[in-house]
Amino acid sequence: MYVIVGLGNPGLKYSGTRHNVGFETVDRLAVRHGIKVNKIKYKALIGEGIIAGEKVLLVKPQTYMNLSGETVQQIVNYYQLPLSNLIVIYDDIDTDFGKLRIRKKGSAGTHNGMRHIIYSIQEDTFPRIRIGIGKSERIPLKDYVLQKFSKEELVPVNDVLEDASKAVDVIITEGIDRAMNAFNG
Repeated sequence: MYVIVGLGNPGLKYSGTRHNVGFETVDRLAVRHGIKVNKIKYKALIGEGIIAGEKVLLVKPQTYMNLSGETVQQIVNYYQLPLSNLIVIYDDIDTDFGKLRIRKKGSAGTHNGMRHIIYSIQEDTFPRIRIGIGKSERIPLKDYVLQKFSKEELVPVNDVLEDASKAVDVIITEGIDRAMNAFNG
């Protein structure tokens, strides 16, 4: 079983913001694989289904971003999930806009949601897909990540979200090394 967690903030107010690209990637996976993400469990919206013959749990934590670890810890403990089968998808200001960075493990960097996950499960040895949103020199970070994408950014954002969702498929079917080779850029 694989657990795919997309990070974001709950509520329409945050829909379409830079901080919610994890949610949007999970939504794309759900549509492509016919999985309904509509059950509330583990302080999250979840959907169970199959991707490439593997049982998956798609997860959108409904805590705010900085408390995402609550959901992840509950799921990992309940399913006794090997961390290699946990995939977390999130926005990254330290990755160039429109680029993906897939890693097997590592620190949280500057991302508070990832910090809380690592703190909660006391491990950083799980795959993650970082979606580059870039950063602004003139807009404060908290305002920048909660900003919606401009019209000019929509095409590259859609492309990178599609690639992120395809990378999940590759991780499940061919392994993380293959996904890193195919999508890191």
